[in-house]
Amino acid sequence: MEKGSQVDRPLVIVISGPSGVGKDATIARIKETGIKFHYVVTATTRARRPRETDGIDYYFLTHENFIEKVNKEEFLEYAEVYGNYYGVLKKEVSQALQKGEDVILKVDVQGAATLKKKMPEAVFIFLLPPSVEDLSERLRNRNADTQTAVRLRIDKAEQELKCLAVFDYGVVNHTDALEKTANAVKAIVTAEKCRIKPRIVEI
Repeated sequence: MEKGSQVDRPLVIVISGPSGVGKDATIARIKETGIKFHYVVTATTRARRPRETDGIDYYFLTHENFIEKVNKEEFLEYAEVYGNYYGVLKKEVSQALQKGEDVILKVDVQGAATLKKKMPEAVFIFLLPPSVEDLSERLRNRNADTQTAVRLRIDKAEQELKCLAVFDYGVVNHTDALEKTANAVKAIVTAEKCRIKPRIVEI
């Protein structure tokens, strides 16, 4: 295909959805399939959980370091979620695009809405649970939060599920069907690569 075609246009894939829906697991499975992406690491002020690695799962920053980066306008988007800050560093995305690499990143629904305004040509994918009841069970089973925190996450998820209009695609992530979810995301990428009019993302 000639130079300048969609093959040469890197995509930015934004994966979002309610807390506990399986965003991290989906991205991890996509990585395992060998699909070539620059996987953006989110910065956060929340405490590191067991088995999480700094620089791989998240950039774990102190509150002071995070605010310093905010003041220097180093974030493409950031937000406070459940008392902690999360943000996407501009350089994580811009450097990959300059190299011609496709980019995949994970944000909460609020962050996706912000990115939609800044990068309307990105591809926005919303991961949905089969039901609110299923999501509630997942959150309780992972034992990462108090009952009060779980209730807050469920209430927030019910509101976030009303924000589908922000997204281009919706993928239901069924329990024990991670392979199917990852394949659905890969199919979306394949379809986007076949667009006659390519998406051109500018930072």
